[in-house]
Parts: sequence; structure tokens; C-alpha cells
Amino acid sequence: MTSTKPTKRTDTSTSGGLTADEKAAMRDRVREAKAEARRGSDRAAGEADLLAKVAQMPPSDRAMAERIHEIVTETAPELMPKTWYGMPAYARDGKIVCFFQAADKFKARYATFGFDQEAELDDGAMWPTSWALTKLTPADEKRIAALVKQAVSRRRGG
Repeated sequence: MTSTKPTKRTDTSTSGGLTADEKAAMRDRVREAKAEARRGSDRAAGEADLLAKVAQMPPSDRAMAERIHEIVTETAPELMPKTWYGMPAYARDGKIVCFFQAADKFKARYATFGFDQEAELDDGAMWPTSWALTKLTPADEKRIAALVKQAVSRRRGG
């Protein structure tokens, strides 16, 4: 009689399950939600959490994340710094506007700067919501600042 014992799956990325990195991100989000519930809207605590995550990044990702943090906080100081699924993020009224995903987060070949639905980047029926980054040039920094400004400007009334 042949054994029908199921084999252990080690890589669930192609089978519809979550990878180990995705599971870790979900655990990060649960911890973040609990911490946010305890501290409320403490900007300093959110920024401390964000900067702690940035400090854990490999040097190339860390340099981009630090610069993006400066750009976002200068351009849209009303956005609340926080972490979101273990990534640096910025929120308005508790909803994510933009985030930085390190390349190392899911072992991708590039980092990502992205916007969530709260961002007001609408441009017709189709518009980009994330950008791949391998480094930041002065032109990239200006574009990120302009995108962040646009993402929050309609709510500002501008």
C-alpha cells in the first residue's frame, strides 16, 4: 500500500500561501496595531518606531529611507510618521498616504516608494502609485517632494 502522507511545503510563494517574509510582515502589523492602540497619536513614538526600522535596513536601503523621511516630513509635516507592515510610512487621519519598502524587505531587486489610496494622485482613469528606486538623485528627490505635495494638497485646499 502506498503512503498518502502529505509532503511538507517549504516554499508557499507559488502555492497561494504566504512566504516567510510575508508572514513576518503580518506579525509586524499586528505588533504595530497593538502599539498604536496603546500610545494613540503620539508623533514622537511613531517617528521613533519608524527610525528604528530604518536603522535595521542594509546601508543602501537605509540611506534612501533616511532621505525620504527628510523629504516627506519637510514637504508634508502634517503626515504622521509610523511603521506599516514593518515599513516606514506616513499617515493622515490614521490612513496611510505613502510608504517606503526597502529592497531587502521581500528580497526584491529594488526598493519602492509608494502611495496608498489616501494619496490624492488621481490623474484621469489611470495613474502610477509606486516607483522603483535603486538610488536617489537630486531630480528623484524633487519628484518625490512634488508627489508628496500633490498627495496631500487637495485636502489642504491647494
